Amino acid sequence: MATPRVLVLRAPGTNCDFETAHAFERAGAETQRIHINRILENPDVMKDFQILCIPGGFSYGDDVAAGRILANQMRNHLADVMQEFKVSDKLLLGICNGFQVLIKSGILLDDNENGDPPATLCWNDHGRYEDRWVHLKTTSDKCVFLRGMEQIYLPIAHAEGRFVMDGEQVTASLQSNGQLALAYTTPAGEAATGFPDNPNGAELNVAGVCDTSGRVFGLMPHPERFIDGTQHPRWTREGLQDEGAGMTVFRNAVEYFA
Repeated sequence: MATPRVLVLRAPGTNCDFETAHAFERAGAETQRIHINRILENPDVMKDFQILCIPGGFSYGDDVAAGRILANQMRNHLADVMQEFKVSDKLLLGICNGFQVLIKSGILLDDNENGDPPATLCWNDHGRYEDRWVHLKTTSDKCVFLRGMEQIYLPIAHAEGRFVMDGEQVTASLQSNGQLALAYTTPAGEAATGFPDNPNGAELNVAGVCDTSGRVFGLMPHPERFIDGTQHPRWTREGLQDEGAGMTVFRNAVEYFA
């Protein structure tokens, strides 16, 4: 089995890069945390990696909008190298703020005829930062990162996680292509009908989206925060000692290159 190399991209305000790198290492990959400025100086650095992950945090402090500044840097200065990475049978993962970056940069979903993303991530319905654990289920068999996963329990921590699509045509297209890959549910695994099961008001309860190939994936929950059973909020009461559900996301990525 080949050992893939993972580039964990960080920027000012990123704060989940160590945890994300650790999760990939636990899954068997080699990881390197690299600042966006280094990539801007020498985009060829990316050729040495098979997986690119944009972790969670508050890139550039979310001063303009969550993920917007980093997304603009990638859109305006790294579009060619990102496209080359995307079509080279490699994997891209965006977690929370990283999902916001993938959406707003046009890397995850192709821009519409006006040059804008066909979907975005807006402020949570209730207008507050939301930090809780949520129940999820996979809603597509296309996404590489979600293979073998059905119902999942993961933490979220975001203020701008409400997934919104630009009209019925976009919604129908993403659904028919199997790109709406992860959804919020009730504890019983049924479709969420509102808060708190759907913590942000996302349309169709969407918590994660992949591209048409299934190799580019963005999600609001944090799989890197549940790679060990002891990270579960009830691990002592339920006797959870094994690895957490989030570990499968990273193992799937590594095993893709087996």
